[in-house]
Amino acid sequence: MPKQAGPSSGEEAKQLALARLRRAIQRGEMVPAQRLVENDLAEQFGVTRASIRAALIDLAAEGLVERVRNRGSRVRVVTVEEAVAITECRMALEGLCAAKAAVAATEEQREELIRLGEAMSRAVADGDPVTYSELNHDLHTRVREFSGQQTAVALLERLNAQLVRHRFQLALRPGRPQQSLSEHLAMIEAIRAGDPQAAEAAVRAHLSSVIEALRD
Repeated sequence: MPKQAGPSSGEEAKQLALARLRRAIQRGEMVPAQRLVENDLAEQFGVTRASIRAALIDLAAEGLVERVRNRGSRVRVVTVEEAVAITECRMALEGLCAAKAAVAATEEQREELIRLGEAMSRAVADGDPVTYSELNHDLHTRVREFSGQQTAVALLERLNAQLVRHRFQLALRPGRPQQSLSEHLAMIEAIRAGDPQAAEAAVRAHLSSVIEALRD
């Protein structure tokens, strides 16, 4: 892979390495337990080892990377039990966001959620779990954005980053998209109707179903 243009050291170089490493882990391009060799990454990204090391320390704080004593760094393995615990935290925070979105969303934003629900329905009808998974992610992102609850949004971004592999595996499980579609449509309908209690209840029902699926 060619070196990236831009500064090779300093804060800007660290931020470049941080963004690219985070994206690669979140997209599954770097797999759980994969070793992250500072020399190799420095050459690949065209930055110094110090920039890579600083980026890896930040990613360890985010829960994406594990620093192993005398062994360097690796992509952190998130166990099923950890994924369940993270999803329980998501339930409280995403329920809050959905309730706030039901009150705060504009008419245009409500229409956007309806269009996303229609696209998700088409993906399920077409038997396209990958597109469905992407739309699922988009829907949750939009609801968080429309809530205006920035503290919850920041916490959820950190939690969700750790669940990418589990979320993708669930999306590919036969029958799972069909089951979760109705849960998502209930969430959209409650926000469209401006009903914060129903919106929060729909999110909690959906994420309870996710926890069941994770444990299966």
